[in-house]
Order: sequence, then structure tokens, then C-alpha cells
Amino acid sequence: MNQFERYRPLTLKSALNLAAPHTWVASVFPALFGDFYCWQQGLELPWYKGIILLTACVFLQSAVNTLNDYFDFIKGTDSEEDYVEASDAVLVYGNISPRSALILGIVYLAAGAGLGLGACAGSGVVPVVIGFIGGAVILIYSGGPLPVSYLPIGELVSGIVMGGLIPLGIAGCADGKLHWQILFYALPLIIGIALIMMSNNGSDIEKDIKAGRHTLPTRLGRKRTLKFYRYFIISWVTLAAAMPVAVLGWTGLVSAALVVAFGKKVIGRQLSYTLRPEERVAVMKGIAMTNIILHGAYTAAFVAGFILEVLHG
Repeated sequence: MNQFERYRPLTLKSALNLAAPHTWVASVFPALFGDFYCWQQGLELPWYKGIILLTACVFLQSAVNTLNDYFDFIKGTDSEEDYVEASDAVLVYGNISPRSALILGIVYLAAGAGLGLGACAGSGVVPVVIGFIGGAVILIYSGGPLPVSYLPIGELVSGIVMGGLIPLGIAGCADGKLHWQILFYALPLIIGIALIMMSNNGSDIEKDIKAGRHTLPTRLGRKRTLKFYRYFIISWVTLAAAMPVAVLGWTGLVSAALVVAFGKKVIGRQLSYTLRPEERVAVMKGIAMTNIILHGAYTAAFVAGFILEVLHG
């Protein structure tokens, strides 16, 4: 019997599960923020390029998720005892060939890179270099002899690349220039995305120690990890509510109003978690929803600012 005969074929559903749509918040909102920041600030980014770049970011996020699942599976760090849902661990529960997942991850990566390069054609070298850096991080994030995700810098790298480089690259596509100030305004996005990884790693401390991973939570320990986790959530909420005012004036209060209206219960619940392994599924769902609410509110403020700019000519 061929060694691959025991595996099930890769279906559309399993390919979508490997892409992990519930995590796309980490790419969609930075891309939307980048688009509306450009339009609100008067940078010449055609609407169709904004859509193409957003789609490219989703493909790249799908590549990260798929390749991460592949490398975790072949290294034996994912199992049915790790408090993961079946849809979030396709290779563990779905009996899919790891080779198929690897090929799919490469396809997602190529699609994202192709769309990004196509959208930025004629914009000079700046967006290309930013995209190259992001692509290189994707490859070394979970792969290679010393993956970034296994190191104490994993949270910082994921936050900066997804939350910071995506808006920076989109602004670069608009006029071929580096708009460093956008990294400052992207701080809520950077923190929120970093907290997704910290939620995962904080729930996996014992598992990661056993696997030889040197993540930030394994270095800090559960008590200090939880302290930092709650501190950064509070800082994230504060920035998401207040920072738009610094850019947009009173229009920026749209973000604060939406955070208060929709985020109070979700944020309170996230602050109550202790990051124990048995809470892992709830913690990951909660941090995803918190990202949707806070980043949605933050982006909505820039949408409102853009609309006002259009109305006032």
C-alpha cells in the first residue's frame, strides 16, 4: 500500500478550514485601515487597487495559517489533547495529507504575492520591498530550523508585520513613498494582532515547554503572562478609542462610541480569562471577536472621516 493511500483527498471545505477564515480579521482590518487612511488623507489609491490589496492580504494570511498547521503537524506539536476544535486542526482530525497542505500553503502564498505585485505595478520599489519583507517573514514564521513563532519575539513580529506593514505597504502602493507615520496610527492594530498570538501561546505554555518552544509566555510564566496580557488589552482598548481623535478630530469619537456600545461585555470577558489550557477555545474565539469589535470601530472612524471629506469636497 502506498503511504499516501490512507489520507483523505483535500476538499474545498478542508482547504477553507486550513485557510482559517476566523483569523482573517488579522489581515482584513489592517488592509481596510490602510485603504481608508489613504483615501481620508488624500493619497491617490484607486478603489480597485484597495480591493485587490485586501484580497492579497487574505491570501497571505491563509498561507500563514496553512503553513503553520503543516509545520506544527509534521513536528508533532499538535494533537487531539491540545484543546483545539476540529475545524481549527484539519491535519489532526481530518486525516489530510501534510503534503497537500504544504502545496496549498504555497498556492495561497503565490496568489497573495501575485495580486500584491500586480496591484503595485508602477508604484516603485517601496511597496515591493515591504511585500518582500512580509513574504520572507511568512516563510520563516513556522518553517526553518528556528521558526519565529517558537521565539519570544513571535508576538511582536506578527503584530508589526500584519498590523503595521500591511497599512505601510498599501500607502506605499498609493504613491510609491514611505509613510512612516502610519505605523504610529496602526498601533491598535499591531497590539490587537500580537494579542492573538499571545492568547494562543499563553494557553499553550505547558505544551510549548514540552515541545521545546521558547515563546514569550514560556519565558514569562503563566502569572506574569496573564499580567502582561491584561495590561495590553487595556492599552489596546484605550488606543483604539482615543487615537482616531488625534488624526480626525471630533470625527474620531466614532471609534470610542462603537467600542463602548459593542465592546464592553466582550472585553470584560476577555480580561476574566486565566489562559488555562482548558480555556483555549473560548480565549481564541474571544480574542478574535475583540479584534473584530475594536478594529472595526477604529476603521469605522476613518471611514467616517473619508465620508466627511467627500461631502465637504
